[in-house]
Order: sequence, then structure tokens, then C-alpha cells
Amino acid sequence: AKQKQLKAVYLHIYSLNILSAPIGGCLARVVTVSPGPLIRVEGQSVSIRCDVNDYGGPREQDFEWMMSRDPNTRIKIISTFDAAYSHPSLSKRVASGDISVVRLQDNEVELKIAEAKALDAGFYWCQTPSTDSVISGNYEAQVQLTVIPNTLKVSPQTPPPVVSEGSDFTLSCNVTRELTHPTYLSVTWSVKKGGTSEDILTFGPQGDVVAGSKFARRYADGGIRLVPGKNGVFELVISRVTSSDEGSYECNGTEWTHENGGKWIKIVESTREMGTVAVTPTGKRNDLTASEVISPQMTAEPTELACHVTNITHLPHGGRLGVTWEHTALPGIGDDPQSSHPIGSLDGSGNLLPGSTYSDRLKSGLLSLTRVQPNTFRLRFLRTKEIDMGQYVCTVSAWSVNSQGDMVKTAEHQSSPLTVQWVTKRPSLNVVAKQIRAASVGGATFEMSCTVSTENLGEVGYSVLIQSQDSLEGTVKTIMTLSPDNVLQHGGATDPGRRDSLVLTKSGPAEFRFRLAGVQLSDRGYYWCDITAWTKQQPGQTWTKATSAESNKVRIDFQENGPSFSIAIQSDESSVYPWETAKMECSLSVSGSSPKTDDLAYEVRWFFTRLRGGETTTQVASVDRFGVVRKEARNSSSDISIERKDTHTYMLNIHGTQDSDSGEYHCMATPWYLSASTGAWTQAGDLTSSRIFLTVRFAVWESLKLPLLYGLSASLGVGLFSLVLGLVCAQCCCRNTTHTPRSRNKLMDLEMD
Repeated sequence: AKQKQLKAVYLHIYSLNILSAPIGGCLARVVTVSPGPLIRVEGQSVSIRCDVNDYGGPREQDFEWMMSRDPNTRIKIISTFDAAYSHPSLSKRVASGDISVVRLQDNEVELKIAEAKALDAGFYWCQTPSTDSVISGNYEAQVQLTVIPNTLKVSPQTPPPVVSEGSDFTLSCNVTRELTHPTYLSVTWSVKKGGTSEDILTFGPQGDVVAGSKFARRYADGGIRLVPGKNGVFELVISRVTSSDEGSYECNGTEWTHENGGKWIKIVESTREMGTVAVTPTGKRNDLTASEVISPQMTAEPTELACHVTNITHLPHGGRLGVTWEHTALPGIGDDPQSSHPIGSLDGSGNLLPGSTYSDRLKSGLLSLTRVQPNTFRLRFLRTKEIDMGQYVCTVSAWSVNSQGDMVKTAEHQSSPLTVQWVTKRPSLNVVAKQIRAASVGGATFEMSCTVSTENLGEVGYSVLIQSQDSLEGTVKTIMTLSPDNVLQHGGATDPGRRDSLVLTKSGPAEFRFRLAGVQLSDRGYYWCDITAWTKQQPGQTWTKATSAESNKVRIDFQENGPSFSIAIQSDESSVYPWETAKMECSLSVSGSSPKTDDLAYEVRWFFTRLRGGETTTQVASVDRFGVVRKEARNSSSDISIERKDTHTYMLNIHGTQDSDSGEYHCMATPWYLSASTGAWTQAGDLTSSRIFLTVRFAVWESLKLPLLYGLSASLGVGLFSLVLGLVCAQCCCRNTTHTPRSRNKLMDLEMD
């Protein structure tokens, strides 16, 4: 339903634009399709491209495909935005994937038919709904598709299974098709040796002849001849057969069409095996053969040639064999392609005699000439150059000992020329960057790998540049470099304090990994690898640049999500007596992306309000994020101290509380944290706790017990003192000092008593 609504919006915009379109405009929409008419074979795949340029609106454009088998009816095929667009007769093929549309770019798509049918022939329209502010240009393009039946037939004639060396044999192949539309034919002969197939000759599709890389020289010399026949019969004659011609032969027929734009399109092909041919050695020329043991496919690969001697006769007892190798460059390669240059030779005693042109390469080991068996000699190039292409001839000499005991040459035999050639291809390098670890938050680790794939390059070394830019239009910065000798350097854009967080390593033969630990907001942007391939012509030489390429870009993109904080205040007792210690605890907590303990600090302030719910507050004390405590002047004789119990808990102590300390208390805190995204200390928002009321109670008994105790003690002391003083005065002041003698009459005294 949404897709249908979107289509309706497109059509509505389209109609409004037509009504409001001015006479002229700056842009004119251009829709183009593959040039036609297109001719394809039934059962083969079909691809039709469509693109739009000079348009307005969003970058990504939508496309609709239709076709018609007659001028009056159009059938809907497929759409990039409407899944229900297809006509019922085509819906099953669209659902199965037989018909599909592939988006190549924002403004380019490709219609694909996996297996073309006869009913697919007709006119195809590619349409783009309008997103322009002004209607100008064309909004659809058409191309004609013709589907012809597959009538290609390839009928080879079996060659003789065994041919004699030095003789000729013919490869005959019949390639035909029914000419209902203008198509062209080509025929290719190839030989398979082991698992490797080599093209010998290709004729067509425009009457041209192309010889395979290893047979070009032989074709130019007339050793391979093409004999076109009648009724689709083509014959290839191979003259002067050698043992290197042994193998399994195949014939390939291909039908081509020449489309508008001057491009040849292969519409169908068929390959048939012709048979296996063996070569039997005969005659005197076959006593000496030169062959390729290792064939180079491109420059810098190794090459190895063998010179083999058979049917050795007339070699006297004690005689030995020697060899001489010569090279003639191909036309257009080298300074003097017509002259032959001696590479080197081994005499009867096995001494190596290098040629002047190849002396340095033989001495350095890049070129070697050895005897591997008594009758087999080998010439090996460690790294083949383009100037090494050409014809090689080995000359075997017989040596014997004369009467003086010296080795003398008695006879020589020369092999047939052996052509060494390959198609010179430009080296190519492809680099693919892939994200291994994504950095979704600040402080995380980002890691990407860059994998290198090469073509037409031998042994190489790689230099790697890790580059970045803030945006696609931003300035390119070099983060790190790695040389072909694995020397690591930091670029000018690297902060010296963060170099330990950057790692660039070679993780495989053709893979490199870059890791950035502790990403910050300043690290956001695009990262990629710029890799250069380097080669050495020989060991010990300096590196020579071959080619370079950049990878796709990998993006680091995240948002700064700092931690969240909360605050609370609590006290074990809400009331205390005078001169006691009151304790109030201010607790903070953190959630979200919690920083490390060492990366977190608080500024805490305590406030006092005399009345419950009052608005007038007075700061009591504070401690900053560096741990410095400050006390404010107060109207109380009590003392204040702040104790930090742990990272998130602060305690306010009021020592020797007084009645003036009664009131509401609360704390405020300002968190500071070290941002992983910026690497700098960041201030969070202020936090305010709830309030708690502290009461300093007044106790009557506690206030009177000391005065009563003092008064009672004083009264008792005064009473005791008065009593003692009275006794002393009575004894000292009131006693009669006149002495009355006691009567001797004891009875009288008793009575008196």
C-alpha cells in the first residue's frame, strides 16, 4: 500500500510539474538504455542496462520496465519500488528470479533475464518517475530485443591418434548455424596438456585471425596454416610436428552479434573435443629437442627450458656432451631483434662460459645453466623480463679427449627454435577494506582489515598508508605508513600522545590490519588503505613501484553519550543533644557509560536553612574536585568537617552541636568526568539532594542537674563547717579554768556525783 501511495505521489508531482513547467530550464533529464537492437539466443541470459542523468530530486532514482510484443500493448515487467508492479503473466518469473532488476548505482539499474524465451522478443521500455522541479528531457527510453533459436552446431573431425615427428596433420572442424538474423561465427582450436588449455588459433568473427601467445611465431613462420572450406568447414594445418604438439585438441564455435556502439557480443558458444594426438620421434632431427618446462604467463615469473638429447650414437668412450643456448628477440622487442645473442654454454668439462649480454645475470644467480642428467640440460630464468621473449635454440656438442689429454669438440647438433612468449598485461591491484571491530561509543576500539588481490604481478612487496578525512569532501590526512620493508611510521596528523593507541600490522601475505584504541569524537570520519605494490628486478636492488590502489572507505560514526548521575542525602539520626556530633551522608551514583574511578571527580557543597522549607540558604562547607575543603563563617560554636568515605560518598560532621545548628541541610554536587570521546575533563550538570531536618534537643534535667549538684554540695560543706566550728568554740571559750580539789571522802564524792 505504501508503494502504491508513493507511486501516486510521483504521478501527482509529475502532473504538477507539467502544468508549471517553464519554457526553458538548466537541466534536461536523459534516460538511456543499452544500444540496440539486441540479438540473443534462446536459453541464454539477457542483460539490459538503463541509466538516468541530469535529473533533479533525490540522488537515488527509481525505475520501471515494460515491454510490448505489438505496438498497441505494453506489459509491465518489474519496478524498483513497487513489488506488485509485474503483469500476472510475468509475476511467477519475477518471483522465481528468472526476471530481476539489479541496482548498479543510484542512477543505473540492469534488467536481467536468466533464460531468454522466444516470447521475450519485443520492445523494452525503461521509465523513471519524475522528481524534477521542471519537466525537461526524456523520461523513458526503448530498445528492441530479438530472441533467435539456438541453431549453433560444432562437429569436429577426429585427428589421427599418432603422427610422426616432422610431419603435418590437419584439425578439421565444421561450425554452422541457421542464419535467421545477422550473426557472425568464429572458430577456435586449442590443445590441452595436463590441466592447462592453450589457444592455438582463432578465426572470426570478422574474418580476422588471432594466434595464441605460444603459437604466434609459428603461425608467422607458416608452421600453422588456416584453410577455410565450404559449408562451415574450417581446417587448421600444423606443419613440422614436434613432441610439444602432443595433447588433447578441442574445437570451439561461437556465435556473435555486432551491436550499435561497435561492440562484439558473444551470444552462444559450443566446445567439442576432437581427440588426443601423440607424436612419435623419427629421423635424425629428433635426436635433439628443446621444450618449455615452466612457461611464464606474465612478466617476472620464472621460465625454465630443457634441451634433451636422445639416440646418442658415435659418442666415443669417455666422450662428454656440452651445450650452448642462444636467444633471438621477437620483432619490436629489444634493440636488434634479428641478431642472435649467446646466453652461455657448458663445455665438455662442465665449465660455464657466459655470454656478454647475460654475464651479470648468470653471475648474480638470476639466470642459471645446468646439466640435470647426462643427456638433459636446463636453462632457468628466476625472473623473466619482457626482453626475454623470443626464440631459443640449444646446440649440443660432443667432446672427446685427444692424444694430449685435452677436451676437444668433435660434433654439434642444433635444436629447432623454441618460441617463448606471453601476453603482456598491465598489472592491477585491488584493495578491499573491511571493518573488524566497530566503535559505537567513545573509548571503544576500532579495527579494520585491508585485503590485497593482484593480477599480472609476481612477487611483490607492499607499502600501506592509512588515511582518513572528516567528511567525503574534507582534507585527507595520513595516520600511519608501513614500508615494503615493514618500517612503521606515524603521519603528521597523529597526536604524539596517542601513538600507543595506533597499531598497523601485516596479518597475512596480502592482508593488513589497523587498530585505533580509545576512539574520540575527533576520530570520527572515513578511514581507508592506500596500498602500493613494489617489485625488485633482482635481490639487493631498490624497490620499483608497480601499481597502487585505494580501498573502499570505512566510517567511524558514534554519538557522545555521557554518564548519568544522581544524588541522595541521609542521616542515621535526625535529632541530637547539645555537644554531640551530627553526621549527614551525601551519596552519588552513576549510570550509563560509567567512566573509570580515576576518570571521575565531584565538587560537593553543603547548605543550611534555619526554618523548615525556608528559601534562604547558607553555605556551610565545600570540597572541590581536587579534594580541597573550605569552611564558611557560621553563627555557632560547633565545628565542621567533611569526610570522603569513597569515590561517590561524602560525610558532613558537625562536632559539638548547639541549638543554633538546628535546621534543614542539603547537599549539591557537580560531577566531572574524563570523556572517552574527547579526552578532556567534562563538567556534568549540577545535582541537588533532598533536605533533611536536624534537631538539637534542649533537656531540662540535663540543664539543672549540675546546678543542683553544686548547690547540695555547697550546703553540705557549709553545714559541716558550721558544726565543726561550733564544737571548737565550745571547747575553747566556755570551759571553767579554776581547779577544785577533789574530796578525799570517796563516799561523799559519790553522793555528790
